[in-house]
Amino acid sequence: MNRRLVVGMSGGVDSSVAAYLLKQQGHDVLGVFMRNWEDESENCPARQDFLDVLAVADVIGLEVDAVNFSAEYKDRVFAYFLSELQAGRTPNPDVLCNAEIKFKAFLDFALAAGAEKMATGHYARLEEREGLTRMLKARDSSKDQSYFLYRLTQSQLSRALFPLGDILKTEVRRIAHDIHLPNAAKKDSTGICFIGERPFRAFLEQHLPKEPGPMQTPDGKTVGEHQGLMYYTLGQRQGLGIGGQKDGDGEPWFVAAKDLASNTLIVVQGHSHPLLLSTTLTAGQLSWISGSAPDPDRRYAAKTRYRQSDAPCRVLALDDDTLRLAFDTPQWAITPGQSVVLYDGDVCLGGGIIH
Repeated sequence: MNRRLVVGMSGGVDSSVAAYLLKQQGHDVLGVFMRNWEDESENCPARQDFLDVLAVADVIGLEVDAVNFSAEYKDRVFAYFLSELQAGRTPNPDVLCNAEIKFKAFLDFALAAGAEKMATGHYARLEEREGLTRMLKARDSSKDQSYFLYRLTQSQLSRALFPLGDILKTEVRRIAHDIHLPNAAKKDSTGICFIGERPFRAFLEQHLPKEPGPMQTPDGKTVGEHQGLMYYTLGQRQGLGIGGQKDGDGEPWFVAAKDLASNTLIVVQGHSHPLLLSTTLTAGQLSWISGSAPDPDRRYAAKTRYRQSDAPCRVLALDDDTLRLAFDTPQWAITPGQSVVLYDGDVCLGGGIIH
């Protein structure tokens, strides 16, 4: 059935191929470029990305529009991002961006433009079962992005399309080359959602001033100075500036904890140090895709960070506000502020923010 669809286009190859596939299926497709970061004094790639969208649209015969959600992004996503960093946590802005911008502000725009549904280049699958929309992992396990989409609701998912969910990334690249898309070889973006790729600490320093303090071992020995607790995350190895300190067996240093009261960064040596390993976690701000919590008596798998292998676990406690999990094996550098996402096989159930 020919439908009016809006496709969010970033200038990358994934959203470009998603738009092409829907166009080939005979749908009336409008490609829309979202500008969600606006600061001409910084190295924002939005201008070139929009030019790439226009070039792609010319090849596949697509109508293109642009919309600016910079104010919404700063209010709903970036302000939260900064406040969480200042509180000593490590938030994931992409998770909130999907829930608040792409599938809320942008979805509202798409529906107002007369679209029946909106599509993106995310790697995930949707399935209708027993009156509910379920979200499944993508066929390409190396590209699956369900982790970033776990906060989406039934209302949002019922209006969503993920044309790449059943396609391998290698096939996406092949299609782009075969139809001569100008961005067929464009590098995938790995930067913060809509802010782009830039030196992370230098960027943060423009918004959160330095607050230097001691780097200490768990027994209180000072081994260096940090520039501000908000610039570091648990498990971090690079950028500590203490590589010359050769205590113990001379193993690499890692961030193990933050003491906000004394503005101290706790560091340890060795990837398998006990302070980096946890068998339990507690999470809040819970969001379940089905609209209700999963059965606490079943076993599941969970991810505590993107690209992590599924970790078998069981639910210790679950109510409206709190999820407590126990893992079969110790998990490395479970980080407050990050998301824990629960899976039942390929089905993404939802999750919450790690305490």
